[in-house]
Amino acid sequence: MISTVLALLAAAPALAEPPKAAAGVERPAERIPTDIRRVTILVRDIERSLKLYRDVLGLKVNYDVPVTVSGVALPAGVPGNKTRLVLLNGNDPWLGWIGLMQYTDPPLADPGGYPTRLGVGGHVIVANTDDAQKRCAMAKQVPGVTFTSEARLQEYPGRNGAPTIRVMGCNFFDPDGTFLELNQILD
Repeated sequence: MISTVLALLAAAPALAEPPKAAAGVERPAERIPTDIRRVTILVRDIERSLKLYRDVLGLKVNYDVPVTVSGVALPAGVPGNKTRLVLLNGNDPWLGWIGLMQYTDPPLADPGGYPTRLGVGGHVIVANTDDAQKRCAMAKQVPGVTFTSEARLQEYPGRNGAPTIRVMGCNFFDPDGTFLELNQILD
């Protein structure tokens, strides 16, 4: 399996242009041992989540299958639970994927409530998009999305002496409590 994946990657054509680097960040001289491939979010209703991640963010569904889980590798549910796993990707065919997993038979117990503030163990998914104002407005229409900040200009200190980083973006919790910063890098 791994040799097949490696062979496919080696045979894949090179990207027409390299990914845009962040201001003040240099391309590493050598590869480091680890890439973050994906985050998988356990969700209550996968169709509702797809309205945000697929329809608003524009991520592409590349895997959508029922999975019977062992209850061991992923410490949720019990052995034999049935799930639906959907994987979505953006522009990179290998990195930055989002997985959505819904336990269907039986469903996981719903903890109820939704966060309104982040705390220890919380996490933020930062997604860069082509039209933040439009996509922020679209995200507001998805049932269960809770905004903490409307689309606005945000500025961050540049890295390593680079100019200020300017982004247009909004911030919100998705229908299952995952926090997102949706932004568009401005020139």
